[in-house]
Amino acid sequence: MSLPVLKAADFASDQDVRWCPGCGDYSILAQMKKVLPELGVPREKIVFVSGIGCSSRFPYYMNTYGMHSIHGRAPGFATGLKSTRPDLMVWVITGDGDALSIGGNHFIHVLRRNLDVNIVLFNNRIYGLTKGQYSPTSTEGQITKSTPMGSIDHPLSPLSVALAAEATFVARSVDAHVKHLGEMLTRAAAHKGTSLLEVYQNCNVFNDGAMAYAQEKKQRDDNVIELEHGKPLVFAKGTKGVRLVGSGLEVVNTADVAVDDLLIHDEKAHNPSIQMMLARMSYPEMPEPIGVLRCVEGVPTYDDQINAQVDLAREKRGEGDLDKLFTSGDTWVVS
Repeated sequence: MSLPVLKAADFASDQDVRWCPGCGDYSILAQMKKVLPELGVPREKIVFVSGIGCSSRFPYYMNTYGMHSIHGRAPGFATGLKSTRPDLMVWVITGDGDALSIGGNHFIHVLRRNLDVNIVLFNNRIYGLTKGQYSPTSTEGQITKSTPMGSIDHPLSPLSVALAAEATFVARSVDAHVKHLGEMLTRAAAHKGTSLLEVYQNCNVFNDGAMAYAQEKKQRDDNVIELEHGKPLVFAKGTKGVRLVGSGLEVVNTADVAVDDLLIHDEKAHNPSIQMMLARMSYPEMPEPIGVLRCVEGVPTYDDQINAQVDLAREKRGEGDLDKLFTSGDTWVVS
């Protein structure tokens, strides 16, 4: 008996989508529903886990299993779920505030453990759900409801944090660049280990146009580099490139240098030093990279290792007895 062929509409739930009209979240939702049928994974084997924020309503809009968890703790819930049900495809949906503020600790540790889950981080550089306070990724000097004189915090780079935590898959895309976004979701899903996909997402109510340089077609060619493994870093329709000079990167005119002088992108390099340089490139001083910065395969995953330990314990000690465990070891009687 052949299995039914799923379409994007099959992954849409019966819930009304309650994001603001024009929000970039709609694009991410649409691309996710488009990509999932191509993966060939049954809906009952897919779970979306989210924290708190505008992005975290995502599980309501997917016709799969889902969990709307607590602020910043989605990676913890995902760790427990994937460890006990390694057969499931688990997606963590989070935002720049949810993942990098209250959830920063959980975010770092799920990355370093290399749990086989996919994290999609919606980055709009603002707190949207709570109506416009600055977030960990807001730019210095940004005027918000909680920083009327301008933010004095140095913004966190999700990609830099991920690379420092030795994440095995690190990528970035843009909500308005729908073809690219779909490709990145597909690549993230295919990776064995923790995949992090940061998506620049416009909040048209509280931070409209903050990343227009990367989103608008008339601007992005000059401000964005699409990374391709084994290819030189070029942008601006091939007229500009990036080369390594000493311990830093610089932009050059491709007409003035040999192709061999340009930096060749290596997403598979185990040493993330050059990848970290790419993550630190930021507009307007430098073009910003989109695409896969790092994809290292063959690193053992947390869920595989923990289940191997469980199997070994059963082999050596037999099935556990919870009542026996409770009454063994050091016990006290409190009167």
